[in-house]
Amino acid sequence: MRECYNDDLLLSQESAPAPALRSAGGTLDRRYLKQLYDNVHGTIYLDPMSLKFIDTEQFQRLRDLKQLGLACMVYPGAVHTRFEHSLGVYWLAGQSLQYLQTYHGAELDIDHFDVQTVKLAGLLHDIGHGPFSHMFEHKFLPRVITGSNWSHEQMSGKLVDYIVDQHHIDIDSECLKQVKEMIIASSNVSVANRMKEKRFLYDIVANGRNGIDVDKFDYIARDCRACGLGCNFQFRRLLQSMRIMDDEICYPTKEYLTVHKLFSTRADLHRTVYTHAKVMAIEHMVVDALVKANDHLEISSYITDPAEYWKLGDNILKIIETSPDPELKESRELILRIRRRDLYQFCNEYAVPKNKLDLFEDITAQDIVCSQKTSGLQLREEDVAVSNVKIDLTCGRNNPLDRISFFKDYESKEKFYISDDRISHLLPASYQDRIVRVYAKKPELVEAVSEAFENFQLRMYGIKAQVHETPEKKKRRR
Repeated sequence: MRECYNDDLLLSQESAPAPALRSAGGTLDRRYLKQLYDNVHGTIYLDPMSLKFIDTEQFQRLRDLKQLGLACMVYPGAVHTRFEHSLGVYWLAGQSLQYLQTYHGAELDIDHFDVQTVKLAGLLHDIGHGPFSHMFEHKFLPRVITGSNWSHEQMSGKLVDYIVDQHHIDIDSECLKQVKEMIIASSNVSVANRMKEKRFLYDIVANGRNGIDVDKFDYIARDCRACGLGCNFQFRRLLQSMRIMDDEICYPTKEYLTVHKLFSTRADLHRTVYTHAKVMAIEHMVVDALVKANDHLEISSYITDPAEYWKLGDNILKIIETSPDPELKESRELILRIRRRDLYQFCNEYAVPKNKLDLFEDITAQDIVCSQKTSGLQLREEDVAVSNVKIDLTCGRNNPLDRISFFKDYESKEKFYISDDRISHLLPASYQDRIVRVYAKKPELVEAVSEAFENFQLRMYGIKAQVHETPEKKKRRR
């Protein structure tokens, strides 16, 4: 039976911290906590077990991974890292338990073991992340490893084990097991569903049940701040109002618009920052550079061994850029083009019609090349880059509120879902956008790629939406 001492829960940021250890006299001893200031959450307090992981070269690697990857090439302030994000998720994970304990008291039987496990899951959830945000696993690896299903969540679990073994960290084996399970809970809901009690603990850091978790709370607030965007989503309202019903985190009905703002703000970030047209152009160039360098540097081989993987960071571009190796010449030239802002040229885009979404398949460079009709410059697949952008509210084409449990007031004993007809008519009727963007890798090919793309739109959808005019067409129109 695990000992329960609930006053070990972290207090809110406005209060003095509660320590993780006690003095000989039984009073709370604050000497064992380390404090730091975070520009989003204010003062954060770190407990001794968390510091054992933080003070390792594997965790410190997160300082070398920009949270938003290459978005800083468009938004100069977006240089914050996975390191500070991980500390923020750690802090919010502890706060969420504190708020739940404040409401439920001893009813939930949250003990020190639970607190430590959830906080560690928040701290370590991104430790296996690759360079350049999600580009590494979703765009680079599929180009060099056929059928790749590698994920940073899986690597996070392997790295946690590696750190424990390498640094001889004395941690309870059951705690370690649950930390790794909580990290993959968003991508593997069945792991959390096996829990017979305290299932709600698995929804705090990475919520695969309905998508509301402290990971989103932190990165939405942090990314909006770094990019200079307004953020009207108040995550503290949700933290302070949640309660547990039937082993599930639920929210008062009056906060349904706050919940919706969580998902709509995330979608806005995807549209304006994460999938910005120029950000995507630079990502295409970096992926091409890494693919060309892969045979020589064997970048993809790093994912098989945690002992090597932790050495991989955003600095891989500088390694390529400064290497004299002739095998890296093409990669160096691409990186030089990025430095000189000689980017792949955006030609055009279109939003897939709503009635075509069910049958939509990703568009390829081959689709565009095969649509070329005019003679003259003959396009090749390697001349064209295509981005298939998906922006949704985490649930595909479904309303995310359909999966979230609400309660009427704090005297209620029943939870329920809110149907569409009870939500504001100003909210969207569709919950997913699919946007196809096409780029020419050389400036002289912009006209040919643009015309081929327009032909493709006519053939597929019978429309010719000109949302972007090339410089050549502007001259002719004048």
